[in-house]
This record gives sequence, C-alpha cells and structure tokens, in this order.
Amino acid sequence: MIPFASNTLSLATVMARPFAALLIAVSMSASASPAATPADKPAGYATRADVRAFIGEMADEYGFDRAALRRVFAQARYQRTVVAAMDRPWREPPKWYEYAPQFLNAARIDDGVAYWSAHAAELARAEQRFGVPAEVIVAILGVETFYGKYIGGYRTLDVLTTLSFDYPRRSSFFRGELKQFLLLARELHVPALTAKGSFAGALGVPQFMPGSYRNFAVDFDGSGRADLWNSAADVIGSVANYLARHDWQPGQPVLLAATIEDGARERVLRKLDGGLSERRALAAWSADGVAAVDAPEGLAIDPVGVLLLEERAGGADADSYWIACNNFYVITRYNRSRLYATAVWELAKAIKAARALRN
Repeated sequence: MIPFASNTLSLATVMARPFAALLIAVSMSASASPAATPADKPAGYATRADVRAFIGEMADEYGFDRAALRRVFAQARYQRTVVAAMDRPWREPPKWYEYAPQFLNAARIDDGVAYWSAHAAELARAEQRFGVPAEVIVAILGVETFYGKYIGGYRTLDVLTTLSFDYPRRSSFFRGELKQFLLLARELHVPALTAKGSFAGALGVPQFMPGSYRNFAVDFDGSGRADLWNSAADVIGSVANYLARHDWQPGQPVLLAATIEDGARERVLRKLDGGLSERRALAAWSADGVAAVDAPEGLAIDPVGVLLLEERAGGADADSYWIACNNFYVITRYNRSRLYATAVWELAKAIKAARALRN
C-alpha cells in the first residue's frame, strides 16, 4: 500500500518491502500513470501445462469457458519489472522522522480537507453505519493514493499471471488472487484484459486485493455493484466496512502517550520487535513500568501493545513511546507497518483539526 511496509502480508501491498514504491491502486483506464515495461519473455502462457491446469480448475470449479480463458491467457504478458520489484533487496527500514513527512504535509492535509468536504454526506453515513470515524477513512485514502491521484498503470492480468506462474516464492498466494480476480471481473462485467493497476495486483482507489474486493467491498451508492474506481461512496463505504469487519471499536482510542519508569526502559525495549510489541494486558505493562498518559474513562480491556517512534528533538535522535490500542492494530490489518498505521492516525488527526479551523 505505499512506500513502506513490514515483511508480512497486508491487505493490498502483498509482501511490501522497505521503501518499495507500493502505489498499487488500479485504474480501468490507462490515463493514471505510465504502463509497465513491455514483456521481455515470450507470452506463451496459454500453452503452458501449469496454466492449462489452472484453466481447467477455473472451468471445473466455477464454470468458466476453457476456450475463452485460453484466449485471455494467450494475451497475458510476463512482467520483468514486477518480479524485480518483488525481489528488491531488503534495506534498513526508515525511522519515523524519515517516514512521516511524505504523508504529514500541507498538501496531503489540505487535499484531505477538500475530499472530506466533497464527500461529507457519504462519510457521515459510513461513520454512522460502520462506526469508523470519517477522518480515518479519509486518511487511509490519503496515504494510499493521495485521494485517488495515483492509481497505477500495470495490467492486472499480466501482474497476477506473472506472479502466479513465474514467481515461485509466492505463487500459491498470487494464484489464489488470480482466481479471485477472474471471478471479480466476471461479477463486475469487466474484461479481464482491461484492468490496470499496481505491481502487486491490488484494485481500486482503496487498494483492495481481488479477494478483499470480493469479501469487503460494498455497494454504498445503491447502483447494484461495488465500484472502487469511480464511486466515492463505494470507496468510502468499503474502507469503513473493511475496518469494521476487522473489529474497529467505535469511540475507543488508537494511540495513547506512554511513559516508562527509570530503569525499566531496557526491559521494555526487549519486548519490542521492530518498534512494536506483542499485545498484553495494560496491567501487565504497568507492572513492567509502562503507564498510559491520560487514559480515557471506559477504556476497553483488550490487550494493548507498546509502540516506539523515532523522533528528532533538539537536533538529536529521540524516541517517543505509545500505548497501541485495539484500533491501532485494526489499521495494521490494512498494512502491517507500525509506521503506516501511525501515519494514517496522525494524518487523520491533522485533517480533522484543519477542517475544524475552516468550518
């Protein structure tokens, strides 16, 4: 979903790598961004035994026409740049102070305010129905695609075919997504050869992988189908539904400032993996010397984690510590990165504050 994620799968990034350019939205037209580099291998997919076996599975299990699918895969093209992106060497993940400025800037905040104003009714309706704050929905779209400005140019069939049959490391996962993509294209009456998007195969303004599109996208404008390319209402409702289905808790915090007692810092840091801990009861953290600052009344009893953010203070590196509540981990279901989830939350707060000043 955007330039950084951890090495675990997220909804739309799929094996995102540090600093990888994961602008993985999809457009149904070629106008959004340059198309992927042309194939540097002969196509040949329709004649390959593994692809023909896959076509047979789609025919037997889902009633696809074998000849029609062979014609589709005859036009699929191997994408060298997709494999190269997936195999990009690991690099040191960025620090919070390096990562945050690309999202917490005036342009993204201003455009977030404008997006909210343009779609206030849909956002209010989504918040009422799903319990997810409007600012969180807007911020996810802001981090993902700059509110739909950057929505990709790789042909999705090429991407998923390449990763299904010429990327052994993750072929099982991507073959499942290729299956979901073909089913989705049939359901939406969209030609499989026309969809374009990211190098990971994600779809629409909110960056849903095909399986997630089928599971979580909602028809929020009453048109009869969920259109995550052209319907702002469907985009907004689908993001809200995704978070709600992953147990967003209305009225509960995302992050709470934390303090660590003198002498307890090293013990606490040993419990953090890449800047974020496993979840434990707040009382257990308290026994380890971690305290939440200004915890609200009615705080849910769910286990919480400790989050470390690298800050700059007085010209020197410094750290801040936070209690990561359930809703923080819900955001990480969209993208596993602690930095991504924090950026979404900080952008959400900034957009809400800026909007309040202008109204």
